[in-house]
Amino acid sequence: MVTSIQPRKQRKARYNAPLHMRQKYMGARLSDDLSKKYNTRSAPVITGDTVLVMRGDFKGVSGKVEKVSLSDCVIHVTGVVSTKVNGEEVPRPIYPSNVMITKLELKDKTREARIRGKE
Repeated sequence: MVTSIQPRKQRKARYNAPLHMRQKYMGARLSDDLSKKYNTRSAPVITGDTVLVMRGDFKGVSGKVEKVSLSDCVIHVTGVVSTKVNGEEVPRPIYPSNVMITKLELKDKTREARIRGKE
């Protein structure tokens, strides 16, 4: 828990946070229909979710989440790639705050209940 109001200490706490705390930073906004359905504005991003990129060079691109990296606090989305000088395509990391979840992956039976919370 960050108690300082100094931005440098808040950044330091975020960069040095353990993985179980970084899970809280991986939330993204839900689309309007999902938001009404689950009665919440955001949910943690997991592999398999379909997201729409809302900010940056790839704004408007929709794709599935291929990988979630807690150590870097980024996600990799299909269709969001950068081309290297030698022609090789590499996935472009995106911060979860810059995407909107349009379709949830509900293989985990308890995920829906967790997203709904205490209604």
